[in-house]
Amino acid sequence: RKNNINKTLTIFLLTHLVVWTLIPSFSNTNLPLDTIEALAWGNSLDWGYSKHPPLSAWAVEIFYQIFGSQDWAYYFLSQLFVVFSFFIVWKFSEDFFKNKIYSLMSVLLLEGIYFFNYTTPEFNVYVCQLPFRALTVYYCWQSLKNNNTINWVLFGLCGALGFLSHYLFLYLLVALAVFFLIIFMKGKKFNLKYLIPCIVFILALAPHLIWLNENNYVTFTYALHRTGIEESNFLNHLFYPLIFLGKQIGILTPFFVMLLLVIYKFKKKFNLKDKKLLFLLTINIVPIILMFLTSMLMGVKIRTMWMTPFYLFFGVLLIYIFQSQINLSKLKGFISVFLVLFIFSPFAYAYVSITETDKRTDYPGKEIAKIVENEWITKYPNKKINIVGDDEWHAGNLSYHLKSRPKVLVFHFFPKEEIYVPRLNSDLKIFKCDKLTGACPFLCPNKSCVPFEINNVKFQIHIHPIDQ
Repeated sequence: RKNNINKTLTIFLLTHLVVWTLIPSFSNTNLPLDTIEALAWGNSLDWGYSKHPPLSAWAVEIFYQIFGSQDWAYYFLSQLFVVFSFFIVWKFSEDFFKNKIYSLMSVLLLEGIYFFNYTTPEFNVYVCQLPFRALTVYYCWQSLKNNNTINWVLFGLCGALGFLSHYLFLYLLVALAVFFLIIFMKGKKFNLKYLIPCIVFILALAPHLIWLNENNYVTFTYALHRTGIEESNFLNHLFYPLIFLGKQIGILTPFFVMLLLVIYKFKKKFNLKDKKLLFLLTINIVPIILMFLTSMLMGVKIRTMWMTPFYLFFGVLLIYIFQSQINLSKLKGFISVFLVLFIFSPFAYAYVSITETDKRTDYPGKEIAKIVENEWITKYPNKKINIVGDDEWHAGNLSYHLKSRPKVLVFHFFPKEEIYVPRLNSDLKIFKCDKLTGACPFLCPNKSCVPFEINNVKFQIHIHPIDQ
């Protein structure tokens, strides 16, 4: 039976990997926005970028060096991060369940949360967090269980890598700090090995912290701007938290439908002396409470995608709480709903991708790159395009599709001034004209400006090599 469960898990992980790699590869014309942005940043390796810490950009750059501009590779990268996270959740759950069917259910339940299927083709900072969140929790638990020095080191390292993926990873780290504080208050003993992950974490983050200081903490400025904090008013402190809660209920509804099909009663007394239960509650519930409090106290909106990694261990928590009330004879209903969701999600994604024709993934990036390259070769046959501008999307697509793989220099946004300020000059800049009016930013008065049209959308390219 154990071998059958292991086979089922393997089949599930491989199927998820293949399906969610192939579907967007065939249905999308262009890579999604966040993936193109990461590729644009990764082309100039650094310890941070204008919007986010560096790890997502490093990941796609490694794949670009191997696969080049093959779209399927970045969908594959995203699914590698997802299925590896699922596998770590499985390994983690083995310490919590004697019956391996519960470990399997805790992973299969995640298919009921669209963060782990429908949104995963877009490799971004939220998907990038997933394996490091899983590993941080896993090595934290292993460290507490075995007090092994290597596990303590890996706990600190994975925590740092998670933080270098996205700053909201801090909410998990605060939750873990709360758990350690509870342990200390109960036992009144301080294990010196608690310091190991702290030291490793700080050492691993040091280069990024130096970069932040040298770049005026630009990523924090962007993060605060995304919350809409500049427009905060009293009602936001009430409405935004309620909207946040409503969205979480909607997102988790399929998850709970699957769970309800196998639970025959909901009578459960919480034993907070149970260390395993306390740990699961801490890593799952405390970060969500912190997000709710952030919204309520600061009056800011929590964007839906920010919650992507927060529910990774939700299946383990709920199965652990209700394992004595689970009726395994009702597994057929559970599996049926799982299969419906597992099949429906990729079909829904493909349908939307094919029928809606005005999305980022419909952008004719390859065609535009060919037009740009032909114009450049006509004017400068012996020169390479080294730098393009001026935004992550249009210039980023050029960088990705052009053979010379030029670096991308973008306008930096300063919310207080509400203007974009160019950082450096570039060989070539591309601008999209207004789709409705056709109005373009310039009149193209000279030979360096080339207008063109593709799919009824007008563009302008301004060609002027830096060394000329």
